[in-house]
Parts: sequence; C-alpha cells; structure tokens
Amino acid sequence: MAKNARAKESTMVSGFINLYKPGGITSMEAVRRIKRLAGSSQKIGHGGTMDPMALGVLPICFGQATRLMEYVVGGRKRYRMEILLGVSTDTYDAEGEVVDTGDASAVTRDMVESALTVFVGSIKQTPPMYSAVKVKGQRLYKLARAGLEVEREARPVDIFSIKVTDWALPKMVVEVESGKGVYMRSVAHDLGQTLGCGGHVTGLERLYCAGFDAKDSVTLEALEEDAQEPGGWQKHVFATDWALQGLRSTVVAQAAEQYLNNGQQVAVRNPVMEAGYLEEFRAYSPDGRFLAIVRFDRGASAWKPAKVFHLETPSPYAPAETTG
Repeated sequence: MAKNARAKESTMVSGFINLYKPGGITSMEAVRRIKRLAGSSQKIGHGGTMDPMALGVLPICFGQATRLMEYVVGGRKRYRMEILLGVSTDTYDAEGEVVDTGDASAVTRDMVESALTVFVGSIKQTPPMYSAVKVKGQRLYKLARAGLEVEREARPVDIFSIKVTDWALPKMVVEVESGKGVYMRSVAHDLGQTLGCGGHVTGLERLYCAGFDAKDSVTLEALEEDAQEPGGWQKHVFATDWALQGLRSTVVAQAAEQYLNNGQQVAVRNPVMEAGYLEEFRAYSPDGRFLAIVRFDRGASAWKPAKVFHLETPSPYAPAETTG
C-alpha cells in the first residue's frame, strides 16, 4: 500500500458499532443513516444482512474494520423468533401474502419439540424465494415479485440449538443459535410443513452476533443524538480487533513491524508449540497497536501475515507483552 494511502487509512475511524437495528428498515438503510452522521468520506459496511422486519444486533464496520466483516458474518448468532402456526405466507413471514392455512389445534408442545430436533446440526436448508440468493444471475426476490418460482438448491448450514421458550398455541417463541447463512424464516416455514399445518414468522430479534450482544448495543436514535456534538457518536466505537477476540494473540518485536507492513513473514522468537497448522493469531506491537492477523507456520518457524492494519492507537485488547 502506498504511503499516502496508508496515511489516509490511519486517519479514518476504524472499528465497530454494536447497532440495535429497529424493525421496518433494511440493513443498508441503517448504514446510510450512520454514514450521514459519520461523514461521506468514512468507509462503512455491515456484518450480515437482516430482514427489514427483524430487529436486533447489526454490527457496523468502519474504516479498516470493514476488512474483518467475514469474521463477523461467519460468527455464531442467536435469535428469538415468534412463529404463528396454521398460516403459510409466500415470504415465510408476516409481511407476505397468505398462501395456505391449516389446522394447528391438535399440535402440542411435545410435537413441536420433537419436530425441531431434525433442524439441529449440520443440515441442508432451501432458501426462500423472497431472498437475495442468486439463481442463474437473478436475485430470487426479483423473480418472486414477478410471480415466478424456481428450483433452489439446498445449502449446508449449521444450527447448534433450538428451544421453545414460550408456548401459547397457535403462537410460540423459540430461541435459535446458528452459524452463518441460516434463514430463520425457512426454519419457521419448514417446521410448519413438518407439522402439517403451516407456519410463518411474526417476530424476529437477533440477540447476539459474533461477540456483539443486544444488551450492549446502541440505537440509531442514541447515535444521532450524540452526533450533535462533534465526534460524539465515536464513543460507541469498539476497537478494530474487537471482533477477533476469539483468536489468540502475540506481540512481535518492534523491528518486525516493517516486515509485516510489507506483507513479509517474520521469524517466531518464542514458538507456540500447541498452535494448530496455520492457526490465525492477532499480532501486536510492543506498545499495543494491532498490526495484523498472522498465521503460525511451524515449518518455517514464522508468522505469515494474512491481513495487515495501520492503526495509530494502542488497543485495549492487546496482550501483556510477550514477544513471539
């Protein structure tokens, strides 16, 4: 990276905001509202699209942290979902048109809990027609709006747990913990099909996403109010390496920083004997600045840079110095 580009990058706000997205707006609309208060020159993205009706945790990435969106999108998520049995819609949620009704009066909680077991684990899930998935270059939701339905290939997803937390037939509430790419609307629809009565989502809240928890989130209204003071919104920004706390960390010698900046590997002075093959670590300077994501190459006894950052401020998540 050229020196002037690095200088520009280092002056940008970098990090994450743990936004609590309200229902009724898209993820991109939430980003646009934050961009208005942060400034048009600020690079901003979001960590995982949410349906407009959904509310809850939507991590917002700034500056150099936008390069870490894959770690957020790929992280564990937890949802609270309200399902209405006995009614199926074309969108699998309450915003769609009713396409079928069924009798849910004989469904019991035990029946639901038994049916939910087949949705837990590494499963194949078919995305809904009203989704952003592309088939032959076309977004499914555009085809659906044109009145078309096409074959969709089931995709592998991971659902770690589903539990019923409230029961008041024909409605119920479930909490779901999942990996990336799971459509909660499909879970509700497929459950209704399994039970033979149909079902759809009437409420969805994301409680947790890759370390970001709803209890620690901030609303758009609070951000916009704080932005009335110059830079006031920035007090809600987490450090860039916040999303990487699941990785182990190392501190490299001061002389190694330039090598990492140039994308070159650096020698490991204190090998991590129990590290996995090419395991990723957070690398820091002796003064606590987050420098890079590095991979431990046991054969070469070296740290190989995977992603390099140019941050001027020490991180609160830097380890106590132990040079590696």
